[in-house]
Order: sequence, then C-alpha cells, then structure tokens
Amino acid sequence: MSVMVIVAYRPRPGKEALLLQLTKEHVPILRGQELATDRPAYAMRAEDGTIIEVFEWKSKAAIEAAHTNPAVLKLWGRYAEICEYIPLNAVKESSSSPVSSQST
Repeated sequence: MSVMVIVAYRPRPGKEALLLQLTKEHVPILRGQELATDRPAYAMRAEDGTIIEVFEWKSKAAIEAAHTNPAVLKLWGRYAEICEYIPLNAVKESSSSPVSSQST
C-alpha cells in the first residue's frame, strides 16, 4: 500500500532559491529510483518561506529502501545543507483559522 506524506522544509538563510530548485528535483529522483508513485506531487510556500511538499511513496518498504539508496542519501544530504525539516504544526498556516467571510 502506498504512503502519502507531507513534509515541511524551512530554508537556511540565503538558501531559498536552492531549496526551491531541490524541491523540483526531489520527487523525480525518487521516481527514478522506483520509490515514489506517479501521483502528482505538490509543493507550496508558506508565508515565512517554508516549503510544504506532498507526495506519495510506493510503499513502506520503499521508504525503508530510501534509507540505504545512494541517490536518495545524496539528495537528503543536499537538503541537510540548505534547510531544516520542521514539524508541520510549526508552520503557521497549518494551525491558523481560514479567513472567514462576512455577509453584507
């Protein structure tokens, strides 16, 4: 069974452009290693510059295999240089109320 994930990456100072580029490469690399599905992946930017990415692993086994895959480990090393992984609930937009509409 596949596994949907939501990941939050906060760029290190001055690394925003590098993080955006790496995020564009991320899922295609995982797919090239046959670890992620072809389901569309989504990336969004929070107000503070944090990138939220949603994608689907092929399985729990694929996630485990990623931890020993040289291409993925290299990719994750690049992420470590330019961002920090943060819990989704640390992103303001994940806990704020939606904008309410008022009747006129």
